[in-house]
Amino acid sequence: MQMARIELPEALVMEILSKLPVKSLIRFNCVCKYWCSSFQIPHFIFKHYHNNLENNNLNLLLRRHDGNTFQPYLSQLSNEKDQKNLVKQNIHLPFFKNAIPSVYGACHGLLCLQEPSTDKAALWNPSTREFKILPPSSIQRPPYLSPMEGNLALYGVSFDHAALGFDSKTNDYKVIRFVSFIYYHSPFVTRTFVNIEEEQRYAYPHYEFQVELYSSRSDSWKEIPCPLYTPTDLILGNNYVDGICYWKTMTEAYLGLILLFDLANQKFSILPFPEITGSCLHYYDNILMFNRSLSVIVCLLEGTGMSFDLWVTSEGVWTKQFSIESISGVLHPLGFGKNGELFLRDTNNEIVLFDLSTQELKELEINTYLDHFQESISLHAYVESLVRINGIQECEKHIISQLAGDASNKY
Repeated sequence: MQMARIELPEALVMEILSKLPVKSLIRFNCVCKYWCSSFQIPHFIFKHYHNNLENNNLNLLLRRHDGNTFQPYLSQLSNEKDQKNLVKQNIHLPFFKNAIPSVYGACHGLLCLQEPSTDKAALWNPSTREFKILPPSSIQRPPYLSPMEGNLALYGVSFDHAALGFDSKTNDYKVIRFVSFIYYHSPFVTRTFVNIEEEQRYAYPHYEFQVELYSSRSDSWKEIPCPLYTPTDLILGNNYVDGICYWKTMTEAYLGLILLFDLANQKFSILPFPEITGSCLHYYDNILMFNRSLSVIVCLLEGTGMSFDLWVTSEGVWTKQFSIESISGVLHPLGFGKNGELFLRDTNNEIVLFDLSTQELKELEINTYLDHFQESISLHAYVESLVRINGIQECEKHIISQLAGDASNKY
């Protein structure tokens, strides 16, 4: 006896599909034209992303450097229960060959890749493997000899401290980055010094900063006014949340501040760091995101161990979220995982995991001992999305993905 065919309402079908991984949806593109077109509708993309966000479907990437070729690559960590936090695949970026790109983001599942020594940058959706090369910088380099006092000579240009975010006012993905010009006094100009202090000051480099903003809608950069304070340190992982980009900075008196940039009104502002109390003088702090909120992690050095305090802000008010007592043998935090686990780099430059619920430290089976620049390993978290960036699909010219077991780490 033939069973009756049950037709599900189309709205229910779309609801079910919006809960599936991107990999499955890409396969289902060939089921029918309606599904294929539905996956590209902003409403479906938004619903799919927010389902992943609400379910905390976090994906993790480690930025590393090959020990043989010195080339940068990304290791994607597995979310599978029996292989959790093991390397699932290694992703090489030939577009940045012979360069060391920094990773910024994520915003709606997108990452920004920026090579600091050049203006080479790209947007990348690691879920769909869509890749978009950004246009050259709009900022003109000054001449070799500057008309400034003392005839300063341009030594180098650096593109640093980028941030990727979404401007909900214009429905536009934007990238902001700081361009620093490094000057030294020209060797072609002679000068007589009054004292040794003046001569020493003369030898120091001089910095000038400019800021430029990229719009994905116009696919172009534009220069914007530079703030009084400029970023001083790289942060841990993401530096964007809810329309605001964040950086660590400080005053001339070395007082820590957080620099904010509102993408909608294109204005900078500052926020004080949480006030650190107590007698411990040996500590450092950094910005990171915890549970989708701006946070500061304070690292307290205590003999051979390290303790951590995590502060979270809400409307400019800091609250200490938790403290972790002294952990021996760790050097630097990398960021938080899906369930609030803290990833750390230990004294052997290996990746370890501290479980907040059990207060246990676990060594991960990630072989970083062969890596180059082990101290620059960084952790980046993103949520899967179908967001399109009008780029090109993954191809060997720009991205090479290799299963971890087959990865030769060679181009």
